[in-house]
Amino acid sequence: MGYVEDLRSLVGNRPLILVGSTVVLVNSEGRILLQQRKFPKGKWGLPGGLMELGESTEDTARREVFEETGLKVKDLKLINVYSGSKMSTAENGDEFYVVTVAYYSENFEGQLQINQEESIDLQFFDPHELPHYMVGSHRLMLEEFLKKYYADKK
Repeated sequence: MGYVEDLRSLVGNRPLILVGSTVVLVNSEGRILLQQRKFPKGKWGLPGGLMELGESTEDTARREVFEETGLKVKDLKLINVYSGSKMSTAENGDEFYVVTVAYYSENFEGQLQINQEESIDLQFFDPHELPHYMVGSHRLMLEEFLKKYYADKK
């Protein structure tokens, strides 16, 4: 059982503050990897997830990307840290607030593999042709990333 599941066994559905990481992976053609998630059903988002005990946010980012995509991230660059007053509710009724540390990397390796438990699909997208049906917070992270990324490329 993971850290969050252990906490839930103690506190039930009461709100928790959780820490997670996401990663914007940019391939050599400048395309961005997105994951079509099973929850929220069918929404596209960034690879990522919640921290386990003893992990750094970088460890979390690397572990989640590997679990969800089969790719190993070599280096991470910080985009920003996101938090807020909006509470989220999982399908099972669990309530939570999330502090998310967003990274990006152009340095990764491995064979792209879909984790059937979490994902429907994985695809690289042109940054100007992202899907409409996306996790809202991930769209905001991508918008900020693209502003910074393209400013740095000039």
